[in-house]
Amino acid sequence: MNNKKFSKNILGLALTAAFCSPIAMAQQSLLVWEDIQKSFGNEEAVEAFEKQHDVKVEVLEMPYGGQVESLRMDGPAGTGPDVILIPHDQIGGAVIQGLLAPVKVDKSVTDSFSKSSIDALTYNGVLYGLPKSVETVFMVYNKDMIPELPETLDEIFELSKTLRQEDKYGLLAKWDELYYTYGILNGMGGDVFGKKEDGSYDSNNILLNTPGAVEGAKYIQKFYESKVFPTGIIGNNGLNAIDSLFTSGKAAIVQTGPWALQPYKEAGINYGVAPLPKLPSGEQMGSFMGVKSYSISTFSKNKSLAQEFITFVNNYDNAKRRFELTGEVPAVTKLVDDPVIKNDPGASAVALQSIHATSMPSIPEMNEVWGPANSALQLIATSKQDAKSALNSAVESINMQIEANHAMMGQ
Repeated sequence: MNNKKFSKNILGLALTAAFCSPIAMAQQSLLVWEDIQKSFGNEEAVEAFEKQHDVKVEVLEMPYGGQVESLRMDGPAGTGPDVILIPHDQIGGAVIQGLLAPVKVDKSVTDSFSKSSIDALTYNGVLYGLPKSVETVFMVYNKDMIPELPETLDEIFELSKTLRQEDKYGLLAKWDELYYTYGILNGMGGDVFGKKEDGSYDSNNILLNTPGAVEGAKYIQKFYESKVFPTGIIGNNGLNAIDSLFTSGKAAIVQTGPWALQPYKEAGINYGVAPLPKLPSGEQMGSFMGVKSYSISTFSKNKSLAQEFITFVNNYDNAKRRFELTGEVPAVTKLVDDPVIKNDPGASAVALQSIHATSMPSIPEMNEVWGPANSALQLIATSKQDAKSALNSAVESINMQIEANHAMMGQ
């Protein structure tokens, strides 16, 4: 009996020590990687989450596009985050590398976001994040040069020719890059990938050189050949040249995104914002849509808490407050009709254009598309190659790169 009592006393002391030790009583914590100069948008939400869950949330700003690369190194080393912020088109590659954990939330949570944004964060039928914000391109026009945006691209082309006679420019657009030209190529019958019967992308069926895509490329080419586009907007410095011409009052219209509005405002431009115009077919011009995803690291030891965090910071109130502070347009469906979004020209344009937008494919093979496609568009823009030949070469190059870099994946 004495031995039993002694054993019980030892057990009791051990349990007491376990519950009272610094390790057992330590507060839970989360490490969140956020975009550069954007963490202030979530400060109030983070503070509220910490109080509700008695946790410590450390937010570290990291370059947005490079977080997956950093996670690849820091995750296995045990120094990585619980939550990362990544572009949705990097999700497929990150999943294949074993870097992201699935997100399993109630249907009421996923239903609160636009379907296109949730689809963008879904890979092989599994959800790997919740959308922080969406962005897509639209038109910005100088109200002191034109009272409103013409309804069609054909009208914009004619306006551009007229303004060139006054040594000014009409439309300026970075149409030597697929991101900006997708709406034209797709609207005229092209696309990046075909679809399988289940709706998933078929990386063996590249549609960038279909007859419709070729017609779209020819349409783009005439803006360059007729000199309504300056040669300086081709290549790496093109966006800077476009912004410079617009902010100096020498261009009436630019195709850009929400990131450009603050600089235009600071430059004192009296601008208006509108969705993209109609194509020659009469169809509304579409665009690529990007989604910023709060995703959970596979290496996180607090996945359940991390999931609660990304759900909380993206609810109606917190997403609205973040927009007020940062201008990032949320994917929360009900916020589209909120006056804070509805009365903001940039946010309203994103919301309206998103109706016609297509999420950039998030399969790993998309990485092989950008380089060849952009090279082909530059050849077309500079008239160094005809549209059909340039696009045929691009598709051939894309297929070769997919075969070389993704054949082992069985895609």
